[in-house]
Amino acid sequence: MPRKFQCSPLALAILTLLHEEPMHPYRMQRLIKDRGKDQVINVEQRASLYQTIGQLLRAGLITSWENSRQEGFPERTIYKLTDEGHQTALTWLREMLATPAREFPEFPAAISLLPLLTPEDSISQLEIRVDRLTEQKKRIDQELQSNAAGISRLFLLESEYMKIMLDSELKWVRSIIKDLRNGRLAWNQAWMHPALSAETEGKL
Repeated sequence: MPRKFQCSPLALAILTLLHEEPMHPYRMQRLIKDRGKDQVINVEQRASLYQTIGQLLRAGLITSWENSRQEGFPERTIYKLTDEGHQTALTWLREMLATPAREFPEFPAAISLLPLLTPEDSISQLEIRVDRLTEQKKRIDQELQSNAAGISRLFLLESEYMKIMLDSELKWVRSIIKDLRNGRLAWNQAWMHPALSAETEGKL
């Protein structure tokens, strides 16, 4: 029996590409990058791509179709979508669209532990984040403007979403920096060392 496979953005992208036509992994990676989907799907490490393809194979969602060889390139295996893979891709996409995932991104975790730093250090780090978010937003704005006339909005929806999320995050982070600067949001290191604080008070 094929193994049940856990959904992931990269796995769904592979199944979606193979819905277009059979192809080899290098072409999959190239298309994801050429279409700008690498903003939301991590394909930097080809090893992750091959690992996911192997898992999809074992789950029976894709199958080896044939091997291709081009002059100057090693032999490449071309993969093909199975009927079960097609139905699985539809199910995954519907679930991803309809159900908010319980994710654990780094930034909210770091914010929850902010008192480990001093307020001054926190301001410095958040200002660096603002600069980096601003650069990301600038790149997305340029992409949307350059593609506005030539590409259907359908294929730029993830960029629109990312722009809105960046705008919201920038606004929120700037408000936190402002509150840290004017003292409306404040703490001291005794918060992180209650035992030390109690010992100091006992000596007074």
